[in-house]
Amino acid sequence: MTKTIINKEVTVTAVGFKKNLAAYPRAMEFEGKTYDFIDQGLSCVIRHGGRLSQILSLTDGSRQFRLRSDNHGGVWTLLTISA
Repeated sequence: MTKTIINKEVTVTAVGFKKNLAAYPRAMEFEGKTYDFIDQGLSCVIRHGGRLSQILSLTDGSRQFRLRSDNHGGVWTLLTISA
């Protein structure tokens, strides 16, 4: 499995909601291509100084994506893609 480090902002084009009404990406656009995720993935919340961030691990069925949120759902950063 190869991992490519991206660390760039992406546009989340569709969101879903967990049972606790927490939002998660269902689709994102990166470099002109749309990726649809098949589940809500794994997530964890981290604290760095005074900031909270959420890290999500999602899949489209063939690739793994790791995204970071500012924990407000407004800014999403694609950290890595693994194929």
